[in-house]
Amino acid sequence: MTVTARIQHIVFDALEKHPEGLQWAELLRIIEDTDPTIHPKTANGVVWKLVENHPETIHKPARGRFQLKKFAPETH
Repeated sequence: MTVTARIQHIVFDALEKHPEGLQWAELLRIIEDTDPTIHPKTANGVVWKLVENHPETIHKPARGRFQLKKFAPETH
């Protein structure tokens, strides 16, 4: 598994456990705690591009906050 794939797996797992979403810094801390071998700048780059790379799955309900779309409140 590539480093990017490992980071994404950690992020998706964390977001599944937190339906309200997580702040950018919280995600980076979770990545570091889960796999200390991942360089912080690599983790930052992958998190930075999450919405761009997974627009069908992840959105940002507020600045610096990431949430799975399936947990987003419906807006009409």
